[in-house]
Amino acid sequence: MIVRSVDAKRVEIFEGASRKTLAVGEKMMIVEFTFREGSVLPAHKHPNEQVGYVVKGRLKLRIGEAEHDLEAGDSYYIEPNVEHSATIIDDSKIIDVFCPPREDYR
Repeated sequence: MIVRSVDAKRVEIFEGASRKTLAVGEKMMIVEFTFREGSVLPAHKHPNEQVGYVVKGRLKLRIGEAEHDLEAGDSYYIEPNVEHSATIIDDSKIIDVFCPPREDYR
């Protein structure tokens, strides 16, 4: 399956943040997130494993009780059901992979 970025539907998550669900398989999915400087991703958790890659920008990512300053080129792993949140320092683009796919992102 090939998914062209221009064909993927952009969904506004909240003001200053959007996502595009790209390829989805039986056991994983890849999602592109775009965040505007100053936006805050509220604390949340889900039963999916999550790995991410910061394509551009800078952010402060909280995973559980630990805070991490991330920038372009950095990556991360979030275990299932662990609360996490982020504060966006600069305009950012992040690619996340979820396993299994998040049903709410299909």
